[in-house]
Amino acid sequence: MKKIGLVGGTGPESTLMYYKELNSRIDKIKDGKAMPDIVIESVDFRRAWDYVCSERYDLLTDYLAEKVTCLQNSGAEVISLTAVTMHLVIDDIIAKTNADLISIPKAVCKEALFAGYKKIGLLGTIFTMEKDYMKKDFLEAGIEVCVPDKEDRDLVAKRIYEELEAGIVKESTLKELQGIIAKMRDEKGIEAVVLGCTELPLILNSGNCPVPCLDSVEIHINELIKQTI
Repeated sequence: MKKIGLVGGTGPESTLMYYKELNSRIDKIKDGKAMPDIVIESVDFRRAWDYVCSERYDLLTDYLAEKVTCLQNSGAEVISLTAVTMHLVIDDIIAKTNADLISIPKAVCKEALFAGYKKIGLLGTIFTMEKDYMKKDFLEAGIEVCVPDKEDRDLVAKRIYEELEAGIVKESTLKELQGIIAKMRDEKGIEAVVLGCTELPLILNSGNCPVPCLDSVEIHINELIKQTI
């Protein structure tokens, strides 16, 4: 079994999900006889977020590449970032480290293609919704990507940053998000929605969402497991 390396801390709540789920699922697959070796390089979220907000992508690349290099030096063979927003600079990190990072956007796009979706909604941080790094693979695959209107994008981003990043889950926020997704379904014709922030599965799932969810954490973890065992 290969050693897993995670760039975590962006944010801590999703890192916990990755660590717990990778251990428990692989243990189950191995009939209780083996669990994975996992090493985590935890990022200073405030520092990384400041680089993103100020568009200092060169500094963000250097910072995350340093973490990936530490994972490589520890013997990790399956390496990934645990936050969608940090994929802003994934190509630059790969170029700098020569690491074969397991991409969240590519994994989710593959799942959308398998499901046969032609038009999807995308929720995430303001950067994920407004920039191209999460959309590119879908568009190249012929899948249309819709995001909420500006006012709704700002609300989604605010709830992620102020609540979900801190592990705060409110019923009022769930209702807001459900309303935004239903609006996208009715007005834009989305068939499913990508939970394009690794904290969104704390509050949304296919059981409480107006359309099917493409859970980026669930899909990414499954891909990591395939690459590990």
